[in-house]
Amino acid sequence: MRPFGAEFSQPWFLLAALLVIPTVWWSLRSSGRVVFSSLRVLPAGGHTWRTRIAWLPDALLGLAVIAFAIGLAGPRKGDENSRERREGIAIALAVDVSGSMKALDLSEGKRELTRLDAVKRVFEQFVLGGNGLRGRNDDAIGLVAFATYAETRSPLTLDHGNLVTAARQLDFARDEESQTRIGNGLALAVERLREFKPKEKVARIAILLTDGETTLRDENTIDEDAAIEQAVQAGVKVYTIGAGTKGVAPIRVDRGDGRTELRQMNVSIDEATLEKIAAKTGGQYFRATDLAGLRRIYKQIDKLERTTIEEPRFSQYNLYYGYFVITGLALIVLALLLRGSVLRRLP
Repeated sequence: MRPFGAEFSQPWFLLAALLVIPTVWWSLRSSGRVVFSSLRVLPAGGHTWRTRIAWLPDALLGLAVIAFAIGLAGPRKGDENSRERREGIAIALAVDVSGSMKALDLSEGKRELTRLDAVKRVFEQFVLGGNGLRGRNDDAIGLVAFATYAETRSPLTLDHGNLVTAARQLDFARDEESQTRIGNGLALAVERLREFKPKEKVARIAILLTDGETTLRDENTIDEDAAIEQAVQAGVKVYTIGAGTKGVAPIRVDRGDGRTELRQMNVSIDEATLEKIAAKTGGQYFRATDLAGLRRIYKQIDKLERTTIEEPRFSQYNLYYGYFVITGLALIVLALLLRGSVLRRLP
């Protein structure tokens, strides 16, 4: 409620104004009276200015009740001295957690990082900020992991603390579930975005990151073209990222005697499919061959996907409840003074 540009912090207290009815009724019932044996003893034309405004103290008490009700409702008005520019969209990250994400080609310096480690680190910086990334404080972000199966690790949320916790807990799929179905991961990310229904219309984007290609096609596999169609119908723009070097990549494997060793594995990324997904949904395809490159990609996406909403920002509120409390008290005092002097009623 904003009468005259003001608002009430507790508008339900306005219902207290209904107490004006019993207050006035009680006040009128308390009128004094004198019993006469006959009306003949009363003077003719007994209407004076006092009798004509005898109702005034009762009305003043009623107005006092209304003033107190307004005061309790907390009238206030914001001091609009600036306008806040807020930016917010809906983002779903679909990340490959198949066995090939154990490759170490996205390591940083001498510190070994698997591809999944690198993705989790940059995603956290993308969400919270850091290393040149501004953070996405006003975005609703969700997380999907996929390999043989796709699953939601976090629904779209503004609770980025829990989102980052979910991302840190990402781990590789079990060996028996370590195949890759890119279409399934994309379809689930699109579904999570489609289900998200904020009060205001927002842009929806998906970030699909994989280091390979679809390696399992059966009756449970969602074809990439079908997933693209779902994204187009839902208005979801998809940015695709191919993660990993070209040719071969180092990977650490268990020797079976409690020790590990580095080996080389062949790298094969279905760039044609990733480019098609991005092109048909209005997004872009990126290739990350090292951690710095992955971070640069997220910086590019960070710059591209910013929706600005301008809204008033109030630095402080001017509170007016005191005026109504003082007014209510003054009305009661005035009513009592009138009742006790010029408009006095006989007992």
